[in-house]
Amino acid sequence: MAETAAGVSRFKANYAIERKIEPFYKGGKVQLDQAGQHLFCVCGTRVNVLEVASGAVLRSLEQEDQEDITAFDLSPDDEVLVTASRALLLAQWAWREGSVTRLWKAVHTAPVATMAFDPTSTLLATGGCDGAVRIWDIVRHYGTHHLRGSAGVVRLVAFHPDPARLLLFSSAADAAIRVWSLQDRSCLAVLTAHYSAVTSLVFSADGHTMLSSGRDKICVVWDLQSHRAVKTVPVFESVEAAVLLPEELAPELGVKSPPGLHFLTAGSQGSLRVWEVASGQCVYTQPRLTGPGQELTHCALARAAGLLLSVTADHNLLLYEAHSLQLRKQFAGYSEEVLDVRFLGPEDSHVVVASNSPCLKIFELQTSTCQILHGHTDIVLALDVFRKGWLFASCAKDQSVRIWRMNKAGEVACVALGSGHTHSVGTVCCSRLKESFLVTGSQDCTVKVWPLPEGLLSRTTAPSGGPVLLQAQATQRCHDKDINSVAIAPNDKLLATGSQDRTAKLWALPQCQLLGVFSGHRRGLWSVQFSPMDQVLATASADGTIKLWALQDFSCLKTFEGHDASVLKVAFVSRGTQLLSSGSDGLLKLWTIKNNECVRTLDAHEDKVWGLHCSRLDHHALTGGSDSRVILWKDVTEEEQAEEQAKREEQVVKQQELDNLLHERRYLQALGLAISLDRPHTVLTVIQAIRRDPEACEKLEATVLQLRRDQKEALLRFCVTWNTNSRHCHEAQAVLGVFLQHEAPEELLAYEGMRATLEALLPYTGAWHGLGWAEQAPGPGDLLTHLCTPPERHFQRLSRTLQAATFLDFLWHNMKLSPVPAGPPGPLSRS
Repeated sequence: MAETAAGVSRFKANYAIERKIEPFYKGGKVQLDQAGQHLFCVCGTRVNVLEVASGAVLRSLEQEDQEDITAFDLSPDDEVLVTASRALLLAQWAWREGSVTRLWKAVHTAPVATMAFDPTSTLLATGGCDGAVRIWDIVRHYGTHHLRGSAGVVRLVAFHPDPARLLLFSSAADAAIRVWSLQDRSCLAVLTAHYSAVTSLVFSADGHTMLSSGRDKICVVWDLQSHRAVKTVPVFESVEAAVLLPEELAPELGVKSPPGLHFLTAGSQGSLRVWEVASGQCVYTQPRLTGPGQELTHCALARAAGLLLSVTADHNLLLYEAHSLQLRKQFAGYSEEVLDVRFLGPEDSHVVVASNSPCLKIFELQTSTCQILHGHTDIVLALDVFRKGWLFASCAKDQSVRIWRMNKAGEVACVALGSGHTHSVGTVCCSRLKESFLVTGSQDCTVKVWPLPEGLLSRTTAPSGGPVLLQAQATQRCHDKDINSVAIAPNDKLLATGSQDRTAKLWALPQCQLLGVFSGHRRGLWSVQFSPMDQVLATASADGTIKLWALQDFSCLKTFEGHDASVLKVAFVSRGTQLLSSGSDGLLKLWTIKNNECVRTLDAHEDKVWGLHCSRLDHHALTGGSDSRVILWKDVTEEEQAEEQAKREEQVVKQQELDNLLHERRYLQALGLAISLDRPHTVLTVIQAIRRDPEACEKLEATVLQLRRDQKEALLRFCVTWNTNSRHCHEAQAVLGVFLQHEAPEELLAYEGMRATLEALLPYTGAWHGLGWAEQAPGPGDLLTHLCTPPERHFQRLSRTLQAATFLDFLWHNMKLSPVPAGPPGPLSRS
């Protein structure tokens, strides 16, 4: 394998999460505060509070019951937030601190579907799925009204803007609007003009006019003096929200002199439209975006901030200037299944995300701002970035490939479009040496080579007249099944393809001549990748393995096994000496190629990890998965090594300090330092040194009793280990004796983990025979009698050894040896 310029490659050892881009909105109500600085939205069991300037989630508010939030509302003074959960509990929040100030039962028999504050921020109306409307005094904390009569689920409640009139408006499943007098506790009128669900109720500044919108494709203007409809405006779309515009001149929106009454609608057509009440005509239509999921589900006006908020069906939040509808901010609330991710920009300053949507989302890492790119008409499946980082490509189910360019201001636009595949385009790869061409692979089993026109390479020229049409230079049928991955070699001369037919193939560019086939995987291939340094190809397969292949003879060099499911992506890191892989098991694995070792397994995703990309400087990695998370990983190898080195140096210094303290007989400081090092053997050494002192008993007592409580707790834990060893049990017993003689049982029981410590001590120190020390606290005398006796197990071991020695002695004394017979006298004895 290749070596670095220094001669030895620096292996990575670990990655840590630096940042997460997670879902913060999954549908439902969205609300701005009066200043337009904070945005509130529902995400399952939480209400998230976003800072509009940065896009960061400041607070995530979740009730104690951890049930889904069904409704919420922010008071007009921006001080109080109330949430309702599926468990029929209402929570009042001091949302800036993230704390609940009051929790009470909703009294409804079914979940709360809607709620609204009155203009004074003191009354709260809740409408339930049980057809009831209840009014709550937020200041005095009690229910004031229970209004019945609505048919079915109450979808809307709204107070009249004049608090002196004490009027409440509600609408339920019967499409009627009911006007309630809070003073008389009665229904004053039932307004019937809609034939489908009423979706919004808004009031004019003077409080004399109300506008209602519905899914029956009409908006109705009501006179609140006579409770009659004065104008019905057909808007020819199912309206989800309507907003009455201020009576000011707005030439960009078609509001001319004299202004008159105008309103704005958001609905199924996916564009904001402005209507003139007097003529019933549409005076402004926002350009409609292409593709599914662009229907508008919500719209609200923050008058003080001059902002208009709209929400699309695919959970994108758009903030406009109210007087011109110029887009100011975009937020991607929920990305569904993330299919691919890439770093973007010359300094990897941005991230582009392809999710289960025709839209692309680009996040600036420093400020969290988001751009939403429209162009594809079906789900985007794959991405790739050219060498310099400001030009990238995307391919989709709409059988097309698009090239996008980022300008110096960070704005992205589509500059080229290529079509010609007959099925979904599932993979794309950009040229590596220079921005000259790209290759796409499709479900039609073919690859296409697309050369780039020269005009696309300039960052300063803006695209004029729409995207340039790309022409394929070569088309080659490569496999018998879907092509899942294509990769271009670092020299732009070779192409690798991986397919569902279990093989990878090597091709010569630009004409796509077949050079060889890599066979050996048992299931389809999801990813192929060239080494940046060697003539090696890596393949990742649904059989759970990664293989390395030699380009010269197409032989398999190594096989990496460790994933429990399909390996979806593989990338070379550390200058080609290591691999980073992601799989269907939600795990990332870091491999060292030289020894086939899995160095680290990273677990942060909860589902398949489809996207994996490494930064140019190789110190960051980016992953995206089916759990809607995009995670930025940072290489922390050097940091951890520096920390480990610092710890080792600190340990050496402390050990030297400990030796000095023992030499100077400063036992208290020595014992405290040894405990802080969390090294039981060192603590034992200090105890033994104290006991070797001529005045051992007094010194040990004085030292142990001066320790802090946490140090005493640690010392007792160490005694459990020492007490199991016959060589160290005397030190353990000595320490226990100090505690039991000078600490009351009640004080000892208050120590953290004391019960578990005693359970571990008793088998070695003296059986209790069912006394149950933790349940029936004995007196100090009993403790000394039982816990300070010599260890029973150690004496049993000595007894068994003594018995064995006695038996051997008995055998020796009872052995009978036959006497040596006397031989005949020799010849010398006769002399």
